[in-house]
Amino acid sequence: MTTFEAKKCFACGKPVKGRTDKKFCDDYCRNNYNNQQKSKGSHSPYVRNISNILLKNRKILASLLPAEKQTINYPFEKLIQEGFIFKYHTHTYTNKQGEIYYYCFDYGYKQLENNWYMIVKRKEE
Repeated sequence: MTTFEAKKCFACGKPVKGRTDKKFCDDYCRNNYNNQQKSKGSHSPYVRNISNILLKNRKILASLLPAEKQTINYPFEKLIQEGFIFKYHTHTYTNKQGEIYYYCFDYGYKQLENNWYMIVKRKEE
């Protein structure tokens, strides 16, 4: 006869009830544990801040480009008002005409004349 040993919560050590693959007793413990892991992990505050800026830049670009459109033009001043920080991008793409697109993950932008920018979404492969 085998004895069943109750699994313990990774965060607080209390017995875990429910599914066999469950690791935490509740959402609070799960969130607390994951937050602790992130804070002591390899993500320094510097890296975390840049990641947050990149994600915010992507969110701004995504919010400005309607789903039904391929591109939209937007003025520099309004991008700045939205909180966009041009200094940070994930990568660049240069097309055959030599035009440089700056990307924040899957959303990008290209500088146009008169302080306007074309916002684009990378085509899914």
